Amino acid sequence: MNNPNNPRRLRCAVYTRKSTQEGLEREYNSIEAQRDAGQAYIASRRCEGWIPVGDDYDDAGFSAATMLRPALQRLLSDIRSGKIDVVLVYKLDRLSRSLRDFVHLYWEVMQENNVAFVSITQHFNTADAIGKLMMNIMMSFAEFDRDLDVDRARDKMIASKKKGLWMHGVPPLGYDLKNRRHRRLVPDPKEAPLVRWIFEQVAEGVPTAQLVAKLRSRGATSKFWTTGNGREIVGKPIDKSLLYKMLANRTYLGELRHGTDWFSSAHEPIIDPDLWARAQAATETRVRALTAPDASKIPFPLRGLVFATDGRAMTPWHTTKRNGRTYRYYVHTRALHESAKLLKLPRVPAGELEAAIIEQLRLVLRTPELISAILPQAAALDPDLDEPKIMVSMLRLHEIWEYLAGHEQTQMLQLLIERIVVHEDRAELRLRPMGLTSFVRELETHEGIEESA
Repeated sequence: MNNPNNPRRLRCAVYTRKSTQEGLEREYNSIEAQRDAGQAYIASRRCEGWIPVGDDYDDAGFSAATMLRPALQRLLSDIRSGKIDVVLVYKLDRLSRSLRDFVHLYWEVMQENNVAFVSITQHFNTADAIGKLMMNIMMSFAEFDRDLDVDRARDKMIASKKKGLWMHGVPPLGYDLKNRRHRRLVPDPKEAPLVRWIFEQVAEGVPTAQLVAKLRSRGATSKFWTTGNGREIVGKPIDKSLLYKMLANRTYLGELRHGTDWFSSAHEPIIDPDLWARAQAATETRVRALTAPDASKIPFPLRGLVFATDGRAMTPWHTTKRNGRTYRYYVHTRALHESAKLLKLPRVPAGELEAAIIEQLRLVLRTPELISAILPQAAALDPDLDEPKIMVSMLRLHEIWEYLAGHEQTQMLQLLIERIVVHEDRAELRLRPMGLTSFVRELETHEGIEESA
């Protein structure tokens, strides 16, 4: 039993955060003000045994949208190690603006390690029932405020696109930006004729493989672009995948997209409606053949994604024995042309690799911390990114995975995975941040299946 005259010592840690670096150069900044408020609060409870720990837990220039903050991770590690009894913050939103994240922090970390939580300016702590009630109310308002910010940003994005402003980063091949500040698309005098020529060739029925060969002989590449911060995006040879994306891009008709909506008369078109219609009619059967399952082909869902440690691609390969059984492998490209035994190059059983990658991917998509690590990268590339929608879709993927057809599972894998590097004892999975938005749109088409499951 604790002696009121000699209370048990409670080790207290103050966590501070500021979203941007702005103002941190001042003699007395926001981080220091938050820390001083926390230290003063601890001093006021010294008679109850509260003492400050020696460490500072300051995250300067980190958003509350992610849990991957250095000081926060160090704080959580010290909590799990039993070094902290009380965590103090100036306001609740300094720790998190997401109810999901806070529930994880409080219930799965603090409560499990018997750590109390205090919000100084909101006058509550989790040592009593009223404090717990106030905590839940304040967190709901913090998340509501963040959702309002998301809605305002989305509304601003839609209004900008309706006015014809380009908000997607790198413009498509054929267009340039008239003014990078006002971001209006204008036809590029060198690239626009190439885009029209591609559509004309397709409308005339030129086979895709032949058209790709013609483009390579002309030295045609994807968009070469220099970003605002000086980073150069080098153009790559136009392949079938990029060709089909161009043929489906209604930006060439003078439209701008937001989600599934297209706004017309946004800028000067490169392709007229008649040429567009003829090109779409010519590609309709090709696209259907490309996306529909083909029972005559041996399935390799990781085709084009598997690489060896030397950077060389690993090619799908199969053999059928006399008993009619087919064995599938991913084989180092050089092994198909040289002696695999002499080169000691890897040959990986396709079934084992695919099962391991799919299981790992489903595990990643069910882990909020790992998703939070991916979302900021995707948000930087796609301003339209709806983070809550992506989070929910990823967490629920495993529920509908078994209901997807083989070619649908392959499409999901191709959207999400950037590269798989095969080592001697493991396979390294790298995700594609820009695939997140496309992944969610594809997943929405299967919501009916999910609801009936």
